[in-house]
Amino acid sequence: MKTKKIPMRRCVGCMESKPKNQLIRIAGFEGEVSIDLTGKAKGRGVYLCPDTECFEKAQKKRAIGRNLEMELKTEQIEKLFEELKKYEKKD
Repeated sequence: MKTKKIPMRRCVGCMESKPKNQLIRIAGFEGEVSIDLTGKAKGRGVYLCPDTECFEKAQKKRAIGRNLEMELKTEQIEKLFEELKKYEKKD
């Protein structure tokens, strides 16, 4: 029996590759950013581990805006991080 290939994605915070289903996708389309839980939203997407440490690393490196190829306003980033906290996995 053939095993199903697990899609891997790299977290823009810690830069580790992990299975896609363990990461949160952030989609950027026409100047808007949003958390994409379905993985099917239009536009470019970046992936983040669901923990504060990775959020902060990504924020410090400006990785989200850079990888989405768009300028993000401070309010957009803050709103995104507030929303991301809801999906944070506690160890």
